[in-house]
Amino acid sequence: AQLMATKTGRQVVRDRGTYVVLRELHRWEQQPEVLAACEKLIQVLIGDEPGPGMENLLEVDVPEELERELQRLDCQEEEQWQQREGEQRELR
Repeated sequence: AQLMATKTGRQVVRDRGTYVVLRELHRWEQQPEVLAACEKLIQVLIGDEPGPGMENLLEVDVPEELERELQRLDCQEEEQWQQREGEQRELR
């Protein structure tokens, strides 16, 4: 998480071709948690860089209300992954 938090770290990761590796991992990975982590990393890698003063994502002030909403969405996403994982186990 630290490496992707700073502009310099994100650039190093991009320069090493990490996106291609993550894209291929995402194609064959079956564990929902790994897929979710892959998707979040890819979003950071291919997204626009934050504006001035927000280069270090660990230092960005997030309003409390938005933070609660993001946590709620994370929980909802986790529940969906767990449900899909359970359905996949039943099919095996």
